[in-house]
Amino acid sequence: MRGKPFSAKAIFVLCIASFLAGSLFTNQNWTHPSRAKDNRIAVIPHHVTKLQEVKQDCDPKRKLVEGKPGDIMGEVHKTHEAIKSLESTMSTLEMELAVARTVQSNGQHYSLEKLANHTLQKAFVVIGINTAFSSRKRRDSLRQTWMPKGEKLKKLEKEKGIVIRFVIGHSATPGGVLDRAVDLEDAEHKDFLRLKHVEGYHELSTKTRLYFSTAVSIWDAEFYLKVDDDVHLNLGMLMSTLAKYRSKPRIYIGCMKSGPVLSQKEDKYYEPEYWKFGEDGNKYFRHATGQLYAISKDLAAYISINSPILHRYANEDVSLGSWLLGLEVEHVDERSMCCGTPPDCEWKAQAGNVCVASFDWSCSGVCNSVRRMKVVHDSCGEGEGAVWNVDL
Repeated sequence: MRGKPFSAKAIFVLCIASFLAGSLFTNQNWTHPSRAKDNRIAVIPHHVTKLQEVKQDCDPKRKLVEGKPGDIMGEVHKTHEAIKSLESTMSTLEMELAVARTVQSNGQHYSLEKLANHTLQKAFVVIGINTAFSSRKRRDSLRQTWMPKGEKLKKLEKEKGIVIRFVIGHSATPGGVLDRAVDLEDAEHKDFLRLKHVEGYHELSTKTRLYFSTAVSIWDAEFYLKVDDDVHLNLGMLMSTLAKYRSKPRIYIGCMKSGPVLSQKEDKYYEPEYWKFGEDGNKYFRHATGQLYAISKDLAAYISINSPILHRYANEDVSLGSWLLGLEVEHVDERSMCCGTPPDCEWKAQAGNVCVASFDWSCSGVCNSVRRMKVVHDSCGEGEGAVWNVDL
């Protein structure tokens, strides 16, 4: 800075010399970095080609114009299968969340690894038969008619995916006489699902909620069904009926009704919260009658996940209907699930319309079911081999 300044002419000459030297240096070294650059971008055409292929595959106009009818149908089938796969994945995630919630609420503590490795048993339908400590004879009447027992029950579960269990909690004094009697009965027949629940008629809404929550933590089924222990079932017709809805989400199926809200304490089905349903004389919202109903797996998972905040009304069928009322649910009114006992179900069977279930409305089940269940079965039963001929 302190030296003699360069003249303008000297600076100009220096710039020209620097430019020529730079040009010479660049020409001598261009080929090497060029090869490196080629190596770096060699993969780009491959990705461009793949993007073009994806664009072509995703262009519906191109498919419709260029594709043959067979190709179009193939694409429709692929799309349908992809949607089913996505729905299945979402349903599986919901089931896993429901299992985790149920395990946690039951006070069981598993590591994340153990919980991740917890696999559910696959099934088509889980049939939970609501029963009580005093109903041993009712249970035996079912084992002697429509419900398989022993090895046949195991075979039905393994080969057809039909799980059948009597659902019961425990007495007010756990480990007492009543609980030990059920333990002995279960050891003999191995057909019980025990709930962490104190049995009681006025606790049926809680029992129903716990049944679905417990069932989804054990079985990954397409449907979960609840039935009373004084109702006659035809398993083959039940499977055929449910199979019609297996590809649809959020199915609630049963005999839909809308009975009066009873506000008098002396009434059998008295509703303490009758005031929530409006003026005296109003009716309940539409819901399936409590003798028998089924829900799809996504609804069972919903009940399990939201179990702590689901309100319980006095009547369990009303409670279930209220849990599903605000959801996008398809209510299926299936009248074959509430046929009368003979001669009603007998006439229908003779006409080729075999009933799914039969009971007497006047008794909310088969009247004198211990004595009459075999009579109903002989008159209205579909035959022992019917369930094995259903193609699921």
